[in-house]
Amino acid sequence: MKKIVKQAVGIDVAQKELVVSLGKMYDDWTLEVYAHKTFRNTEKGFIALVTWVKKLSDAEVSVRYVMEATGVYHECLAYFLDEKNYELTIVLPNKISSFMKTLDLKTVTDKTAAEAIVRFGLERKLETWKRPQTVFKKLKQLTREREQIIQDRTGTKNQLHAEKAEAEPNDSSIKRMKKRILILSTQEKEIREEITELLKQDAQLEKSVELLCTLPGVAHLTAVTVLGETNAFELIRNKKQLTSYAGLDVKEKLSGTSVKGKPRISKRGNRYLRKVLHFPALAAIRTDDRFKSVFVRLVSKHGLKMKAAVAVQRKLLEMMYTLFKNNVPYDQNYLQKENQEKCVALN
Repeated sequence: MKKIVKQAVGIDVAQKELVVSLGKMYDDWTLEVYAHKTFRNTEKGFIALVTWVKKLSDAEVSVRYVMEATGVYHECLAYFLDEKNYELTIVLPNKISSFMKTLDLKTVTDKTAAEAIVRFGLERKLETWKRPQTVFKKLKQLTREREQIIQDRTGTKNQLHAEKAEAEPNDSSIKRMKKRILILSTQEKEIREEITELLKQDAQLEKSVELLCTLPGVAHLTAVTVLGETNAFELIRNKKQLTSYAGLDVKEKLSGTSVKGKPRISKRGNRYLRKVLHFPALAAIRTDDRFKSVFVRLVSKHGLKMKAAVAVQRKLLEMMYTLFKNNVPYDQNYLQKENQEKCVALN
């Protein structure tokens, strides 16, 4: 008789419902997805989900819940399961979509997505999710709110400029737009002050931010955004994983001698990280020899400045991770020292 060695629950999360599949792996490595059900994305639905899983699963083998990081809709369920001490893994959507391609599915529905997630949970060795520390969650909320305010203010300024350029501008519209811009600027200032207060309350966090700010182009808002979006690199194990999480990893299509697609970044990751690194990367190129040399080398290779700037973004993010993990500041003279050491070695 075959023995169950692993059990998993795959959950496809939507705003209002959870589409769930239950599966198990036997000691001969065969898989079986044997139950499906839909629950409401509410606390009552969470309780019903856990009850259903207990009823249909083997009590002697632990059950791992697996779900995608779907915007913010998965967070309430994740916190509920974490509070109840259930094994939980949250996977980036690009990993699930890549896995689904290997299953050769003819149609993609919520049910097939949940089945793919449970198969992923059974086949892969997964890390247990840890809820973000409160301070990093607050930083993420505040920096995302600020980003939205900046977008709204920029849009309103553009509208104001267009209104003033008209032949007969509407004075009342201009007055309202100016008032809106003032309100948004006041709110943006309040968020900055709130972030500063958070840093003052946590000496270690303040030290980490100052450490990251030793990198050229990186200011406080860049540093706190990166720490907030990555939960202080809590689940990041290496640079490759970090660049994939940010969507700065390179995808390339090659097949034989006839198919050769242009390498490009995947963009299947955290867009807030990519956006916050854009201007710091440009500043680093202007002010630091190391980043400038990376930029010049890549531009001379393929002639694409924007592509080279993205490579500098990736390099900057990787160095932030390295500095944070090693707890050391950036050495601006590192490249010069490295070249001197090479010259000494050659002589």
